[in-house]
Amino acid sequence: MCGIVAYIGYSEAFPILINGLKHLEYRGYDSSGIALLQKGQTTNIFKKKGKVKELERYCEGKDMTGCLGMAHTRWATHGEPNDTNAHPHVSMRRLFTIVHNGIIENYGKLKKDLSEKGYTFYSETDTEVLANLIEYMYVQGEVLDAEQAVRMALSRVVGAFGLVVMCQAEALKLIAARRSSPLAIGIGQNEYYLASDATPLVEYTQRVVYLDDNDVAILTSNSFTLKTIDVDKEKIPEIQKLELSIGALEKNGYDHFMLKEIFEQPETIEASFRGRINTKNNEIILGRLTDVMPRILEAQRIVLIACGTSWHAALIGEYLIEELARIPVEVEYASEFRYRNPVLSSNDVVLAISQSGETADTLSAVRMAKEHQAMVLGICNVVGSSMSRETDAGIYTHAGSEIGVASTKAFTAQVTVLTLLALRLARLKQTIPEERFHAIVTDLLAAPEKIRTILQSSNHIQYIANKYRDAVNALYLGRGYLFPVALEGALKLKEISYIHAEGYAAGEMKHGPIALIDNNIPVVVVAPKDRYYEKVVSNIQEVKARKGNVIAVVSMGDNRLKGMVNDVLEIPESDPIVTPLLTVIPLQLFAYYIAVLRGCDVDQPRNLAKSVTVE
Repeated sequence: MCGIVAYIGYSEAFPILINGLKHLEYRGYDSSGIALLQKGQTTNIFKKKGKVKELERYCEGKDMTGCLGMAHTRWATHGEPNDTNAHPHVSMRRLFTIVHNGIIENYGKLKKDLSEKGYTFYSETDTEVLANLIEYMYVQGEVLDAEQAVRMALSRVVGAFGLVVMCQAEALKLIAARRSSPLAIGIGQNEYYLASDATPLVEYTQRVVYLDDNDVAILTSNSFTLKTIDVDKEKIPEIQKLELSIGALEKNGYDHFMLKEIFEQPETIEASFRGRINTKNNEIILGRLTDVMPRILEAQRIVLIACGTSWHAALIGEYLIEELARIPVEVEYASEFRYRNPVLSSNDVVLAISQSGETADTLSAVRMAKEHQAMVLGICNVVGSSMSRETDAGIYTHAGSEIGVASTKAFTAQVTVLTLLALRLARLKQTIPEERFHAIVTDLLAAPEKIRTILQSSNHIQYIANKYRDAVNALYLGRGYLFPVALEGALKLKEISYIHAEGYAAGEMKHGPIALIDNNIPVVVVAPKDRYYEKVVSNIQEVKARKGNVIAVVSMGDNRLKGMVNDVLEIPESDPIVTPLLTVIPLQLFAYYIAVLRGCDVDQPRNLAKSVTVE
């Protein structure tokens, strides 16, 4: 989940690299480092534990010249966060410098073999092992140049990697490679930029190449050669236009990216359904699924796979598709699905959901599903991502760049797209009456404006958050479509405020969680007026009877619950199908304001990173 950025060209590399690290810091912020190299000179390496600002401060007053360089911001896997384990890493003879994202699974055996050959190691990382393996191939192997040494070394590696390599003896060249860990190459005029994702590239170029698994790129200031690890033959790179704006990478006056992204949701939900709802004909248009729609309709079941917040969106998707289209649906954690030998066949449709399209567990589950001949679809936010290239078809959410580590707008965009898919399937299967279809579509189109109304109450939500800022534990309860919303609300609170929070189906409270309730634990209940309303009211009464403090998400004008609970977060009334999009907004703001009041780093919470590209 680390961030890589590199540059080769005619400009000074340091400003480009440090700026790129700042854009990539959401991928990891345990430590960071930069390596700079000029022809005929030694490689200068600067590394520092902590966030990128610590590295930038450390580099002040030092010689940072060089038109060739690489940089890295780390989320630790092998070895604790410190200066020594920070990247870049160098080989024993200092011939090779490397930055790496991923995990080398057989690094223990490789390290033992290299140790027996006289190699010494200074860090606890698997990356240093890889640097020395490349050097060994270069010095001892029958290779002609650094490129062949890299390709030969990677042929012995088991695991995931996105990496960039510099060779001291070939000082005007960068070598990059990937397997299950993303790398993009930005193409300039006699200069090239490399990064783990497109965010550091948009400032410099709109032309980008996304490396495929087992690709090896060899870059000089005026040439770009693409091969594979196993085949010494040039590939023709596919150049794509970068669909990203610089403005998306700025806070635009907000205190945090997370707050900005919460407030962007009216626009991002609109972007997710724009062009996909034909109000004249009352039709849903999902052009990328047109060719595969017959097979979806004939599927025995649909299996949704995802991780984290995307898994919560998938749960809502299960309820939507089963209720509206009457197709059996199962929801799986990708991290479990890929290992448990599930029953799959060519009659199944697997739908993978990932904001980044690079989530390692989800991609592995996609590949396994394809091996079982299931048709595999994807819902993701990033054009050109691995998921978009490895699935049979899919839907982009169009949520725009999400920088905050705790996902907000990506969740509502995924739920919007899943709603559209369920409606489209229902329409084709004729499992939904015309008036019901029209009512849902009308409320979906109205959701952005209703969310704007909710956002106007942010000061009130902040006031309520201040009352519960010192909580140690919290419970979140919901029923039906709002049970996954309760799970998502609890996740947001624990992610960014470090308060232990758990979400439950409200009907399960009496089967265990009720034992936790006292006057110290806030209980957040998602309770708008729907078919479960009376049941949820009973759950609230059970909590109040045990002196619990209840914060309820209620429909506007619900005076009954206002008089029963401690605090209310109001939302406009809406069709139950659309209600998840509304109810999650106050829960996001509640978590955000509690985290800020507790002095937590909202955009970069401890131990987390945005794109989980390793196991």
